[in-house]
Amino acid sequence: MKNTTVAVIYGGNSPEHSISCISAASIMKEMGQYTIVPIGITRDGGWYLGDGDLDKLSQHGRKLPEVTPTPGKEVALLLDPTRRGTIVYTSGDHAGEEVATIDVVLPVLHGPNGEDGTIQGLFELAGVPYVGCGVAASANSMDKEFTKVVLGHAGLPVGTQVVMRAGTTTLTDSEKDMLGLPVFVKPARGGSSIGISKVTTWEDFPAAVDFARTCDSKVIVESAIKGREVECGVLEFASGDVHASPIAEICIPESTSESSATVTNEEVTEPSDGGNFYDFDTKYLDDVINVDLPAKVPESVSDEVRELAVKAFRAIDGKGLARVDFFITEQGPVINEINTFPGFTSISMYPKMWAAQGVSYPDLIATLIDTELARHTA
Repeated sequence: MKNTTVAVIYGGNSPEHSISCISAASIMKEMGQYTIVPIGITRDGGWYLGDGDLDKLSQHGRKLPEVTPTPGKEVALLLDPTRRGTIVYTSGDHAGEEVATIDVVLPVLHGPNGEDGTIQGLFELAGVPYVGCGVAASANSMDKEFTKVVLGHAGLPVGTQVVMRAGTTTLTDSEKDMLGLPVFVKPARGGSSIGISKVTTWEDFPAAVDFARTCDSKVIVESAIKGREVECGVLEFASGDVHASPIAEICIPESTSESSATVTNEEVTEPSDGGNFYDFDTKYLDDVINVDLPAKVPESVSDEVRELAVKAFRAIDGKGLARVDFFITEQGPVINEINTFPGFTSISMYPKMWAAQGVSYPDLIATLIDTELARHTA
């Protein structure tokens, strides 16, 4: 029986390009039972056949990896339904020749142009199975405005936000009164805490909006939520059953509040107000995070979070996987956001939470692939 051939796609035209590369390297190290076709997407959007050197895709200290163009290695996924799953060279001496015919795509892409429904639409047109959420679920989860609209309509607990569309530069007095201070100013369609600022005085608000708009023309302003920050993984199995992992609590040392930085395009800039939040550096570079796994909360709270995570997954019509982030407040859990392809680096919470449930990293990858192939066969 031939091995399943999997196209692992990483990089992308996204501020989260490097984290995608690191996630892909971690995943491919554990895919010995599969035939892998590695495809890196440059920041400019070019598709290149990878050479299998995972060290190039790994993090070295604070140096982050990058997909770079390789002449003669440009590739494309054909949309021809009679050649479904075919990858071909598009330039050089082998232009037009087949690289491989794949059985399934594992799109290890984070952020815009990878986790927002765009590339999922390409896979739909090509008629190839792909791991993870579909077009609508990906798009709605990527856009924080519509995440809250969908979840709120389903009766799930979400925080208070104001949406600032392109051309809007300030809030009304009533919006400021509703939100209170502090607030978090975020790109509407971003991730990995890139472009986010914590604002404690309205005098700092215009600069925070400008900063968020370096990533997205649409900006979300959220009320700060006082509570413990926890995460829960959701995983769909080939049987169609959907389960939630043990929950994990992110514990940020108070000392980081003096050195937190605001980040865009993976370059650190100095903060305007210091805010103590789970930013890009804290997540990926500083190694200062402590994690309680499972979170030290009453069993009833853990059960409620896990139940809400599955409900949120179903509300967005999710498939495959997601990570749902919460605040546990005095009034109960509040959903912060949904990540439809969470980080898979060696320090990422999603695989760690499933490992705590007894699902190893290789088994987790196999479950994702098997589930998608079973769905496609059905």
